[in-house]
Amino acid sequence: MPRILIVDDEKSIRDALRDILLHEKYSIDEAKDGEEAYEKLLNNDYDVVLCDVKLPKMDGIELLSKMLEQQKDVQFIMISAHANLEMAMQAAKKGAFDFFQKPPDLNKLLISIRNATDKSNLVQETKLLRKKVDRSYEIIGETPAMLRLKEDIAKVASTDARVLILGPNGAGKELVARSIHRLSNRANMRFVEVNCAAIPSELIESQLFGHEKGSFTGAFKQHIGKFEQADGGTIFLDEIGDMSLSAQAKVLRVLEEQKISRIGSDKDIKVNVRVLAATNKNLQEEIKKGNFREDLYHRLAVIVLRVPALDERKEDIPLLVDKFLQDFAEQNGRPVYKITPEAKEKLKEYSWPGNIRELRNVVERLIIMCDGEITVKDVERYRNH
Repeated sequence: MPRILIVDDEKSIRDALRDILLHEKYSIDEAKDGEEAYEKLLNNDYDVVLCDVKLPKMDGIELLSKMLEQQKDVQFIMISAHANLEMAMQAAKKGAFDFFQKPPDLNKLLISIRNATDKSNLVQETKLLRKKVDRSYEIIGETPAMLRLKEDIAKVASTDARVLILGPNGAGKELVARSIHRLSNRANMRFVEVNCAAIPSELIESQLFGHEKGSFTGAFKQHIGKFEQADGGTIFLDEIGDMSLSAQAKVLRVLEEQKISRIGSDKDIKVNVRVLAATNKNLQEEIKKGNFREDLYHRLAVIVLRVPALDERKEDIPLLVDKFLQDFAEQNGRPVYKITPEAKEKLKEYSWPGNIRELRNVVERLIIMCDGEITVKDVERYRNH
């Protein structure tokens, strides 16, 4: 049941609004002044606040501002007997959902409350979804190598420095990139991922920089490239060691000039993008072979982070197994599968050339194939299937 706080210094108005809203099946609380409302908002969760602008002790606009500072997810509908356009604009600028003059049109007020409640629910759902997504990209590990990596991520995240992430396939380079973005001041903007190895060389430039309609055969409409899509946010160039030399030259220009041009256009477009890159290749060797530009390497490698292979951090395997068991349970609406301590220790004995990706597949296989608790015998039986 949606909860509404009515804030007004006139008891008769509070009583009238309470009776109407109780009839509409809302849960109602009241406050007679700004300070009382402030205390209630700090200690309770409400979906909507119906708030008079002129209040004793603290006016409604100040109360609204304080709630924004507290990052409370509650929608304010302001009501005033002395309403004017300037006051309404001030309230909207401060973040009010709606504004009514006393006495309000009850039908319009009820519609506004329903809409504000829907928005409040959407905000809560979005927060829960974001937390769930954040958990799915959480970096798991307590070994010295992983603790150092987490510390380095925290240091570089608050800057706009370009980061080159090195490590074998399946070790978690994407998790590092997403963590950097999530902890940065660009966290509310887009994170755009490009797998350079998965895009044919003849299409990579179109994917990165976009193209104009008719610029080449098959270009039936304008296409906005990944750099433009990531404007204001972060672009993650995964497997950059597989990028063609011609595309590398254009990426270098973006890094130097912060502008791109679509294929088929001579117009420059300014972009503000943080670039993160990753590869499992030895780029120094690729430079010697003529496969990678040395100037691009130095542009990308302002900060270099190395993600250790799973075989270098086997003490983290029990933590990773618990995480995968929890993830599988949440995704499939099932209880969390149990695994014996001995079975976890057994998993630490194996070599993991496929790294975390391989371990996750094995855990999922064990969940599917085993009945009840996962034991050492189960691990021995299904590890290599």
